[in-house]
Amino acid sequence: MFAIFECGGKQYKVSVNDTIYVEKITGNPKDPVIFENVLMIDKEIGSPYIPKASIVAEVVKQGKQKKLAIIKHQPQKHHTKRYGHRQPYTKLIIKEIKHG
Repeated sequence: MFAIFECGGKQYKVSVNDTIYVEKITGNPKDPVIFENVLMIDKEIGSPYIPKASIVAEVVKQGKQKKLAIIKHQPQKHHTKRYGHRQPYTKLIIKEIKHG
């Protein structure tokens, strides 16, 4: 059994015991998280969401991804600027897919 749900403007395809990384959401490790924006479960498609369907997940950890290096260079002006960014994420494990 699999499901497709929406979180942080992105869609994720999951099944039970999957581990996924999503945009940062609030919660401490071992806290349950419930997603109610379920778009599809197996072959049933919602319009846009399936009523009374939800996905229960557990927060594993909060963290930051690897550093993304951004370099702006203007040739002939001897100007180089360097930026860095680390996107925060939440690691989740899917515990249950509820339907109806």
